[in-house]
Amino acid sequence: MPLDAIDRRILAVLQDDATVAIADLAQRVGLSQTPCWKRVKRLQDEGVITRRVALVDREAAGAPLVVFVSVRTNRHDAEWIAAFARGARALPEVLEFYRISGEVDYLLKVAVADIAAYDRFYKRLIATAPLADVSSSFAMEEIKFTTALPMLAG
Repeated sequence: MPLDAIDRRILAVLQDDATVAIADLAQRVGLSQTPCWKRVKRLQDEGVITRRVALVDREAAGAPLVVFVSVRTNRHDAEWIAAFARGARALPEVLEFYRISGEVDYLLKVAVADIAAYDRFYKRLIATAPLADVSSSFAMEEIKFTTALPMLAG
């Protein structure tokens, strides 16, 4: 679905505050309420807006430590991939999970309370499937965090 400039403005506003009232959203993007509501509905129906969520502060929720976990494997068959993906997805500490190119096969972004909590997580992760190597990098400082995608013309 091609997005026009108004769609992009709607998405930019909603990514900043998904609770904005339709009247305020319409005014901010230069539409009346009904056409604005119809556009939001279309963006939802066509899967551009996949869901609306609340962003929770990790520290306030007790999971301030971010760990990037790199996983290498010697197995790449469908059965192994399905088992590992199922196991990793089921771990609530995993915020993001990617299969990537390069020397590492998978990258996980994990949030935990502390090193001891990470150790408990690590033991559950390595039990999901046979892994060749697991390497962990602990975030020292969060310099930028956003869930908003850039709404560039295009």
